[in-house]
Parts: sequence; C-alpha cells; structure tokens
Amino acid sequence: MHARVLLSLAVLAFDASRCGSTTPAPEAQAPAPAPAPAPAPPPKPAYDKLSRLDFNRRAAQAYLNVFWRSDANQNDALDPDELVTLWGFGALKLEDLVTNAAFTPAFEKLYAGLQAPEKQAATPEEKTRRDALKEELAQGRATLLESDFSKASAEDKAIVEHVTKAAVLVEQLHARQLGTVGLDEKIPKDDTLSRMVFFRNQEPHCVAPKTENDPHCAVLPGSAKRVVGLYPAELQADPKFCDLLAKQPNAKDLMGHFSVVVAGDKPNTFKAVPYSEAWKPEMEAVARELDAAAAAITSKEEAPFKAYLTAQANAFRTNDWESANEPWAAMSAENSKWYLRIAPDEVYYEPCAWKAGFAVAFARINPDSIAWQKKLDPVKGEMEKTLGALAGPPYKARDVKFKLPDFIDIILNSGDNRDPHGATIGQSLPNWGKVAERGGRTVTMTNLYTDPDSRMSAAEQMASVFCERTNGLVTTDPKAMVISIVLHEAAHNLGPAHEYKVAGKTDDAIFGGPLASTMEELKAQSSALYFSDWLVTKNLLTREEADKVHVRDVAWAFGHISRGMYSASGSPKNYSQLASIQMGTLMKAGVLRWDPIPLAANQSDKGCFELDLTRWANEVKKLETQVLQIKGKGDKKGAEALKATWVDAKDDWAQMRDLITERWLRAPKASFVYSVKL
Repeated sequence: MHARVLLSLAVLAFDASRCGSTTPAPEAQAPAPAPAPAPAPPPKPAYDKLSRLDFNRRAAQAYLNVFWRSDANQNDALDPDELVTLWGFGALKLEDLVTNAAFTPAFEKLYAGLQAPEKQAATPEEKTRRDALKEELAQGRATLLESDFSKASAEDKAIVEHVTKAAVLVEQLHARQLGTVGLDEKIPKDDTLSRMVFFRNQEPHCVAPKTENDPHCAVLPGSAKRVVGLYPAELQADPKFCDLLAKQPNAKDLMGHFSVVVAGDKPNTFKAVPYSEAWKPEMEAVARELDAAAAAITSKEEAPFKAYLTAQANAFRTNDWESANEPWAAMSAENSKWYLRIAPDEVYYEPCAWKAGFAVAFARINPDSIAWQKKLDPVKGEMEKTLGALAGPPYKARDVKFKLPDFIDIILNSGDNRDPHGATIGQSLPNWGKVAERGGRTVTMTNLYTDPDSRMSAAEQMASVFCERTNGLVTTDPKAMVISIVLHEAAHNLGPAHEYKVAGKTDDAIFGGPLASTMEELKAQSSALYFSDWLVTKNLLTREEADKVHVRDVAWAFGHISRGMYSASGSPKNYSQLASIQMGTLMKAGVLRWDPIPLAANQSDKGCFELDLTRWANEVKKLETQVLQIKGKGDKKGAEALKATWVDAKDDWAQMRDLITERWLRAPKASFVYSVKL
C-alpha cells in the first residue's frame, strides 16, 4: 500500500475515534530507528599558548611578518580576525593563513613553530651574540599602524598599491645612502634574529641605547665601522673628512643636499654627482610608480594630488626637487584626502649632515587639523613679531606666510622616515629653497602613540620619575602632545630659521651641519615651551591645558635624554642634546627640582622630580631669548658653550641624566610596524 493511502487511513481512524466509532484502528507500525548521530568534529585548536606580546616578540625574532593586533574579545587567545600581515619584510600573505574566517594548516604549522624550543647556538660566542640581538629587539615594542583599503574605490586602491611599491624602492635608495646595499645578502637565511635587526635598523649595527655600544651586538660578526654611501669610502677613514670637504674650492657643490661626492679627475679632488645620475635605475623605478599612481586618478577632487605625483616623478628623473615642492605645498587638508611626501629631505642620519635622505611619509588627512588652523592662523604674524623681538638685531621679523599644520594619520613610513624606535611626530618641509622661504608645508602625525600599549607605557614611565603632585598633572591624552607638536613645527617657520643668513652665511656654514641641526631643533622646541603659555594670554588655551602640556614636554625631553647624547659612531643625537640643554637649564633655574626623599608616584622608586610651574613662563622666556639670539647673531661660540655645559660636561647633571635613563628605559620604546590591506 502506498504511503499516501496509509496516511489517509490513519486520519480516518483518528476522526472515527473522535466520533465514538467502534471500528478498530489499523495496527500501528514500529517507527524506523533514528540514524546514528554524526561524530562531532574535533574541537578547533585554541591558540592560547602564547600571550599577545609573546606571539609578536617570537614572530619578530623568527622574521615572520605576522602580528596579533589586539585581543578584541579578551579571550586570551589569538582568533583569525585578530591576525594581520605586515608591510616591508617577509613573504607571508594573510589569505594563506586565514580562509573563511578560520586558520589554515599553514598557520597551525607557523604557530607550532613559534612554540618550539629555540635551537642551541653552536658556540658560546654565538650565544652571546644572539642574546645581544634579542636585547636589541626587546628595546623596541612592535606597535601597529593599520590601514584597511579592502572596501576602498578602485582609484584609491591603485594609488595605495603604487605608492607602497614606491616606498619599497625608496628603502633601496636610502640603503644606497647608508652604504648598506647587499649586506643583507650576507646574512644566513636561518639567522632570523639578524635579519630582523637588519630590517628594523636598516643597517647591520645595533642602535638601541642598551646595546649600541655592545661589541657583541652585531648582525654580521665583526661588522666594520659605518661607511655611508655618500662619500668616498677611503675618505671616511679620516674622522674630520667633512671639514676637509668644506675647505675644497668647490665646497658649495660638495655640500649640496642632493648629490653624491665622488673622487675627482685629479688626485685629492672631489666632485658632486646628482642623485638622479648616481642612482639612475632606482630613481627611474620610483618615477614609474608615481606616474602609475597619477594615471590612476580620474576624480576631479584629487587633481592637486595628481599634479604633485606627476611633478615628483619628474623630480626623481631630473633632480629638480624645487619644481615638485610647489605643487606639494599647494596641497592641504581642504583640497585632498591624501598626504604624501616622497623626496630627499632630512640630513641628520649622515656624519656631515649635508645630504638629504630619501624618505616616504604616506598618510590620510585627519580633518581635525582645520580647527587648529583656524585657531592659530590669525596670530601667526604676532608669533613671528614676538620671536623677532626676543631675537633682537640683526634679525628682523618677517611677513610670514606659512600654512599651519595639517593633521595626518600615517599609513606607512619608509626610508629615512622609518626609524627603528619611535617616529617623526611633526615635520615642516622642505628645508631649503623658495618654498621653504615661504614657509613650506607643516604636518602633525596624530595617530602615533595613541594605542593602549603606548599610553600605558607612557604613564608608567612618567610615574617612575615624577613626584605625586607633578604626576597629578600627567595626561596620556594625545591632545597635550599634539599641541606641543603643532607649536614646534610652526616655530620652524618663525624667527631665524635654516634659510636665515648672517653676513651672507646660512646656519650650516656658520655652525657646521650637526650643530646647526641641533640649534634649529632647540629653537623650535624652546618656542613650543614658550608659546604654550603665550596662548593662554590669548585665550586659546586654558591654564590647566597649558600645565598639562608642560608636563608632557618634560616627559618628551626625558624620553630623548634616555636615548643618549651621541650614536655609537659619535654622531650627535640632535633631539637628545636639545632636551638635555632645556632640562639642564630649567633644573639650574629651579623650575625642575630633584627631591631625593619621597617615593615617585609609582610608589616604588625613591627620589623624584617636581615641577614649579609658577616659574615656568619666566625661565622659559630667558632660555628662548638666549637660543634666538645665538641663532639670530650666528653666535657659534654661544652655541658651543650651551652644548659644552649641558651635553658634554661630566657633572651632577650628567649623573641625573643617567638616573632618568635607567628609569625610562625599563619600558621598551615603540617600534612602528605597518599593515596595509588591499
């Protein structure tokens, strides 16, 4: 009988029973046995054997470009949506590690490898070297800057793709300048520690404070003294080779910012070769990527950015950087959503401080900058007059036309901008030329040090050095830092700046490159200390805001003091030296006071610093006046005296710097890594 008929009979029987029928119901059939349940799938492995910090630390030591961004759901385990891959090194791709929101077997193998015990070193000497390299890496806390363009327009994706390719090429150009091209090929493939240190530092030497002078800390055992690729190698054996070049008949050309110095046609002579000729293949390759990025732009809204990309591509081919500066400076927060600076700019990285280093800063505009521009733009002329009065003759206040800082959120840095520890948080560029004389373009990087790890670390560092009362003014709100950065960068365009001349000589010629750089940064940061109080008198800052900015400025100075005054090669650390000059001066004046009796705010370190902010404005004004007059008069002896007193003297202040260093370096400094998702 068909099933349908059986069902009908059953229904009839049911209905009949309801009506009291005595017709017997068909005999019920036994139900079919239920199918056996399918075996439960094996549980997914929980990736909870390594903490987030341990995972990221071990991945770096293994030279793997993966990063656990955050424990978003706070389950103490790495989940697929918490993993990113990093830009700049390694070959791992996210799609090979995560598919359909689940980890792949390839990731399972990777994770197991990170848990495996480390292979023992072949010799005691090799173990010592490895331990030193681990300590080098440990002084930098990998800090992620993440940009997701997966839902962006085709135009935006193409821009990002070509700019990131250009950024890799710029790293190669900067390696030419550093003299490190090809050295990475000498590192064994399985020596992942050395490969990671080389990538982070962009050189085979250790640079972190605790290890930069450790002879065992070297990527390549027996690494020779640093020899940059900007001057003849044999010439650099003379520690005073910069002075020798500065005395040559063609010194102006040799000291030019956009050339390489090579041996001349006659013995003991030298000549300058433009970057575009010295490194033509790399320069052409960058130009092609910039042209491709420009070609991808079809929207009218980004016409200014397209014009800059085209002009900058031409500059890489011709060495005519000034022509590219014009359209670059014409860009702003109001006419483009992009910020890109891809050019040779700063000179701090090389021993003579003459040659502009190739760098990339690629970012998106943060619209909050417009509010600050509206605040400060009406008073920038008054700011210039104020500094002019403090500097005195022969300096005369100018009619300043510079634009106030745009706020930008960094996508990635490369080349000279990719520092092993920390990052540039403000820039005013270019440094030379007609655009610089008009004020150039100034930016503040607003997405640096804003992550929870950085803010927690900063709070711990400040609590270890400040007394309870002063620490009560501590804030980790990025706003306090941003105010100081804005003022610092604006001040580069105020008063006697790089292009200002005394008796026809710029600061490089008067002070020498390294000291000129220190004095310019000292002027800018001293102006930031001064103007934060000045803005209170203009009702643009509250008293409480200014006081919190002061405390963060002292903390900023302590951070740079902890990096040491000189690099392992003897080059001055400009920010460290200016910080030592400022804090030493304020300590002598009683604004910054050391009290050896009470516990610091962390309740564990004995002895701490108090700030007397009632004396801040007067004493900072004295320092600002001194610095401006040294710059305005071209007073080299005055600059050297500042440095001798507060940087080089072996006195109580030097011992106090050692104490600051010990406490500050307990926490690793941010070492920024970048993830760009297309």
